[in-house]
Amino acid sequence: MTGLVIKNTGSWYMVKVDQEEGLGNSAQPLLPCKVKGNFRLKGIRTTNPVAVGDHVTVVPNNDGSAFITKIDERRNYIIRRASNLSKQAHILASNLDNVILIVTVAHPITTTTFIDRFLATAEAYRVPVTLVINKKDIYSPEELQYAEDLAYLYRYIGYDVRIISVATGEGMDEIRELLKGKVTLLSGHSGVGKSSFINAVLPEQKIKTAELSEVHDQGMHTTTFSEMYEVGTENNSGYIIDTPGIKGFGTIEFSKEETSHYFKEIFKISQDCRFNNCTHTHEPGCAVLKALEDHLISQSRYDSYLSILEDETESKYRE
Repeated sequence: MTGLVIKNTGSWYMVKVDQEEGLGNSAQPLLPCKVKGNFRLKGIRTTNPVAVGDHVTVVPNNDGSAFITKIDERRNYIIRRASNLSKQAHILASNLDNVILIVTVAHPITTTTFIDRFLATAEAYRVPVTLVINKKDIYSPEELQYAEDLAYLYRYIGYDVRIISVATGEGMDEIRELLKGKVTLLSGHSGVGKSSFINAVLPEQKIKTAELSEVHDQGMHTTTFSEMYEVGTENNSGYIIDTPGIKGFGTIEFSKEETSHYFKEIFKISQDCRFNNCTHTHEPGCAVLKALEDHLISQSRYDSYLSILEDETESKYRE
């Protein structure tokens, strides 16, 4: 029996079983499942061997539960280094058509380092990203200008960027169009409006939301586990995958030689470097350093690139 993992609750996974295979109860096609077997991803240890979005094979038990015995090959996934663990990774979701990365320039602040690390990982696993800057309605003129500048930067690089307000609905109709017929991962810091976003798209879900912490101007976790929600009409349905808010984004399995490939503008300019194995940090004849000097590459993007290189060279994470 095969199915789709739609929710992770820690030790249990909810699997939507393919209807044609029959459960004996078509009105309840969801099976609570546990993992049977040792699943590894290219030798990488992961905190969650099964991810929301996985297509799996399950073997039912007599008590109404089942065991997941096989994971189909993943088309792609978004993965990050588990917090403070150098040897483990966490898969946010798999088999994605798109990612909507919700960010805010204030209340709370999303740094460009976080954005760039997420975008680089999405590039590495060939997942398209739409960058959504939320809370337009509450920004000061200076904050709104910064949001426009940020949008200009990432559009210039080649990303789809939207400045919206979930609270007022501005820009939401266009976002709804992006969701039709696609499996979309929703990600970002706590407090940027992910739960409010889902409530706006799927009001029947009544996702819990929380106010920002007044002390730190940071969001508080309202989503504990990843979950997939169906969206759209029967003939053009898609899914949104909601994930817990993430503070940092540690990259995993990025070699020094490959990292520049995942920064679109750096990779393009690097074709003119004198050396094929240029790291764009000190080498003579480096076209990237020249472009940085000429302001053809933004300093923030270059700093993010260097920070990923440091992930592999410094003891930033506990063994």
